[in-house]
Amino acid sequence: MRPEIAVLDIQGQYRVYTEFYRADAAQKTIILVNGSMATTASFAQTAKNLYPQFNVVLYDQPYAGKSKAHNRHEKMLTKEIEGQILLELIDHFAAEHVLSFSWGGAATLSALAQRPRRIEKAVISSFSPVLNAPMRDYLERGVDYLGSLDGDRVGHLVNSTIGKHLPPLFKRFNYRHVSSLAEHEYGQMHFHITDVLHSDQQCYVNAAKKINVPVLFLNGEWDEYTSAADARLFANHVEHSTFSTLQATGHFLDMEHKAACRDSRNALLGFLTPEPHESRPRYSYVQGYHALAI
Repeated sequence: MRPEIAVLDIQGQYRVYTEFYRADAAQKTIILVNGSMATTASFAQTAKNLYPQFNVVLYDQPYAGKSKAHNRHEKMLTKEIEGQILLELIDHFAAEHVLSFSWGGAATLSALAQRPRRIEKAVISSFSPVLNAPMRDYLERGVDYLGSLDGDRVGHLVNSTIGKHLPPLFKRFNYRHVSSLAEHEYGQMHFHITDVLHSDQQCYVNAAKKINVPVLFLNGEWDEYTSAADARLFANHVEHSTFSTLQATGHFLDMEHKAACRDSRNALLGFLTPEPHESRPRYSYVQGYHALAI
């Protein structure tokens, strides 16, 4: 898989690094939306699961990854701005599908509420409309560590909470990435978390009510932070909603073990493709990534 790489100008305000994995036989394009502070590398396994059935688009938010060198970081980005960036990318790549992970679900809900005409289906993974007790504890500790720019404690916090089911190797990559972010990245995450802690969670429900395409909500059985039970509250608000729970899996889904990766792939292709599909005889499990998500 070799991507076509481009840095796109978004309305003259932001520059966004993108990777486009073009598959000759694919008829549809899917764009993947990162969790908070994550980079394109965090979707390495998911991209493998979707390619070559789909053209796959990955991108870094203006403040993160390979986009941050092209931006000035003069103001914090709200989930609504991230939603607008997503809408621009959907149009640029003529994407029919969108898949989000964790905090990326907030921007995706915002974008889907605008009813983009190209989008046919969406997947929102590891996200729920409920700020439950485990998530609140995680976020309150996180906002304290981020406020003091204590990358070491942030890294350990992520690995001991939402990342506790990750393999040891992935935890090491995760800690290395999270503990060495730029000051503006900690500031952006502090902004995101503060918004989550103080905003009315009804905003997610209000956005969901406007969505007019089928949506799959995908959560891990062991994820107490964005639980499958909490995600099912969207069922009352998204008219064409489907729910899938990956067994013996936590917040990071396909990154956690081979069975979770297989089950995630089957759930995604079962939802996104109308015809039956066969599991691949070969299995590729990514041995490295950088990710942080809330």
